[in-house]
Amino acid sequence: MLMKEYRICMPLTVEEYRIGQLYMISKHSCVQSGGGEGVEVIKNEPDTHPQHGPGQLTEKRIYLNSKLPSWAKAFVPRFFYVTEKAWNFYPYTITEYSISYLPKFNIRIETRFENNNGNNNNVFEDTPTPAENVIFLDILSDPIPEKHYEESEDPGRWQSSKTGRGPLEKGWRDDYKPIMCSYKRVQCSFEVYGLQTKTEEFIHKNIRDILLVGHRQAVAWIDEWHGLSLEEVREYEQAMQEKTNSKVKSNTGSPAASRPVFSRSISVTDERSLKKMGVTTAAMSDPSLSSVPQSPMRLNSTPE
Repeated sequence: MLMKEYRICMPLTVEEYRIGQLYMISKHSCVQSGGGEGVEVIKNEPDTHPQHGPGQLTEKRIYLNSKLPSWAKAFVPRFFYVTEKAWNFYPYTITEYSISYLPKFNIRIETRFENNNGNNNNVFEDTPTPAENVIFLDILSDPIPEKHYEESEDPGRWQSSKTGRGPLEKGWRDDYKPIMCSYKRVQCSFEVYGLQTKTEEFIHKNIRDILLVGHRQAVAWIDEWHGLSLEEVREYEQAMQEKTNSKVKSNTGSPAASRPVFSRSISVTDERSLKKMGVTTAAMSDPSLSSVPQSPMRLNSTPE
């Protein structure tokens, strides 16, 4: 298991980001979906946790086969999805990703938001993350994949007409006000001999990119969501979910869930190899056993 703690600061307050986070995730998911791939929202409803109290539970399916590297496609069925389950007890959230036919694959992300510049070394109030596993991500200076770059979302060029904030300058995290930090403790595991290190590093690379893009967008889109009430942003969220689900299903014109989840035939040799990897091969012929969890490989769905 590979665990890292990411810390991403934004020129916002925790109170503001409660609205900005919901807006950004909904819009981002819609923008990144289409042609049968992207994020399908299965469930979004109030939920009460015995430890964390009232919150919101969401469940999503992420279709992303074309986004996988070639080495991963070698053992992944042609049609598959990852399931994301997220519990939002703002300012604390839990997000889990899994794939039903790969029981040895798991990602868990704990998030806490605080009004500081990332200087809390025990934000989760248990065992502090070792310093070598703490990674500060700077939305201004850290690079993102070229395909995700938008000049209007560049913090060095951005300026908010509603709040007067921006553009950000080098060293902004030292004295900018307001400032908040998104602390994310990410644990990923893929305990398969010969693939574990490569897969876990690939996951963290994609999570890093997703976090940078998502947090940049939350800031850049501030004039779109700033001033909305929680009820208004929930209405926007519902409308965008319906639009996003429609885009995901647009490739075939029928519900994504009705597509054959696993359609690639495998030889006896392949099946034995998959069993050694912990793959439940029975699921490949039984659509009812299709996946539930989600993976950060596509931040269609930005980890909450």
